[in-house]
Amino acid sequence: MDNPITDPDVSWKDAGSDFIRSEVSGGAVLLVAAVVAVIWANLGDTYFSFWHSELTIGVGDFSISDDLRHWVNDALMVIFFFVVGLEIKRELVVGELNDRAKASLPIIAAAGGVALPALIFVALNAGGSGIDGWAIPMATDIAFAVAVLALLGSRIPSGVRLLLLSIAIVDDIFAITVIAFFYTDGISFAWLALGVGGLGVVACMRRLGVARTALYVMAGVVVWLGFFESGVHATIAGVLLGLMTPARPIEGGKRILENLEHGLHPYSSLIVVPLFALANAGIVINGTIAGDAVASSVFWGIAAGLVLGKLFGISLATFAAERLGLGKVPEGVETAHIWGIAALGGIGFTVSIFISGLAYDVPETVEIAKLGIFAASLISAVLGSVLLLRKSKT
Repeated sequence: MDNPITDPDVSWKDAGSDFIRSEVSGGAVLLVAAVVAVIWANLGDTYFSFWHSELTIGVGDFSISDDLRHWVNDALMVIFFFVVGLEIKRELVVGELNDRAKASLPIIAAAGGVALPALIFVALNAGGSGIDGWAIPMATDIAFAVAVLALLGSRIPSGVRLLLLSIAIVDDIFAITVIAFFYTDGISFAWLALGVGGLGVVACMRRLGVARTALYVMAGVVVWLGFFESGVHATIAGVLLGLMTPARPIEGGKRILENLEHGLHPYSSLIVVPLFALANAGIVINGTIAGDAVASSVFWGIAAGLVLGKLFGISLATFAAERLGLGKVPEGVETAHIWGIAALGGIGFTVSIFISGLAYDVPETVEIAKLGIFAASLISAVLGSVLLLRKSKT
């Protein structure tokens, strides 16, 4: 059997199809993991005691100790962000974002879809202790959004999926930039130098034509360690390594990026992200937390930001770009479809939860933020489906 990571015959078309299939199935597994996490958290204390169990990797002074949840968030999620980096690189080099004409509309739409939610959150939380969560409603979960589209079937034009994916990928770029610049602790420049030096080693190996995967993995571990210890969130290392991967065939016709994406994406979407949901989505739902959430500006800032901010931010920015001649939607995409796409953009599960853990230290505030994300994502999924199905019947 061919190895998908090294098989040179994997085409861009195949990689794109596998991407969609992985996102659809990944969305289903992600939903199951989130439901299991919530049920588990409400059955007793075992959920929290398990994920707070400490794990040490290494020996003596050359070891890192952290609880299981942070190992998932700071180590395993690097794989997810590495795949995100690959996706961004592919789109920038050979995809829908590889020239100004095709990239302008998704960029403008995504910009509207991150700016308005953040502004809504800030407006509702200005001067309050929850203001640090302003970036939580900026994110769109590609897996869930694509899974919802898949459930709607062939009635939805392919251009709708293309536009949603393009907007979501640009959305990822904004989210990663925000994490790097606004959710970074005090920086240790010595450790950061190690991480940057590791990136330099990767660049040199690329230039010298080194093809051994093990050497890149070793360099990648050094990059991760440098960023992890520096205070810059370690997941940024994954994105940078993904962006450094060659997107065009190299000597012998090897398609490094698409083979890596083809091979790693199933593990990312079917194992890493569901594990993240299992470790982070568990919240105790009772009258007390529900009452605290309804009374919290953090809850309403996230809910309104995702549902209303995404809906109007993406759609109005898209309409403005078209009216001003700055971009054009794919063939077959009409006004009603744009409203549906914009609504689905409010499904902000994975990265929104990730940012909430970076933004807040108080567990109760994190729980309220998660409730806001859950509620908004559910409403956005239903609203987007209704808008798209109504169009498909006309």
